[in-house]
Amino acid sequence: MGRNSRKVDILHAASKIVSERGIFNLTLAAVAVEAGISKGGLLYHYPSKEALVEGMVEHLTNNYRDKIADNAQADPVEKGKWVRAYVDVTFNQTYHYKDMNSGLLAAKAVNAKLLDPIRDLYTFWQNEIENDGIDPVKATIIRLATDGIWLSELFDIYHIEQDKKDLVYEKLKAWANE
Repeated sequence: MGRNSRKVDILHAASKIVSERGIFNLTLAAVAVEAGISKGGLLYHYPSKEALVEGMVEHLTNNYRDKIADNAQADPVEKGKWVRAYVDVTFNQTYHYKDMNSGLLAAKAVNAKLLDPIRDLYTFWQNEIENDGIDPVKATIIRLATDGIWLSELFDIYHIEQDKKDLVYEKLKAWANE
């Protein structure tokens, strides 16, 4: 097992703790136990709780940035490609380990500045979405609706029924094609 896969295993363990037990149970000792490594082994990769949370945010940010950029680049239709990519990735290609989104909650609790990578990425995406060849207000509404479903699930506030979620997805994609 390489160093990068060990680091990702640690990030998954930390995310699982936040998702299942809550942010206040995210301790280095708990993460070490969950990851099945010594606390010293954990500290080798992440010397502090802040470094661990920073790793969670960066890992998630890089994953989403790459997926959305790849989808936009692969889209043969220029007009609306960033909007479609954003919707498609958020609905269908989120990080395979869903608990990883909990890193954003941990970052907000530990040090809000740790959210800067995702803030910068959202600024970039918003610019691409507004200059995507469709009405910028419509494009923004599509992004906000997509974010609303994602965030309501992330915060475990409301999980829309899958049939309705599929219909919302299809409608947002259709609007991005108009």
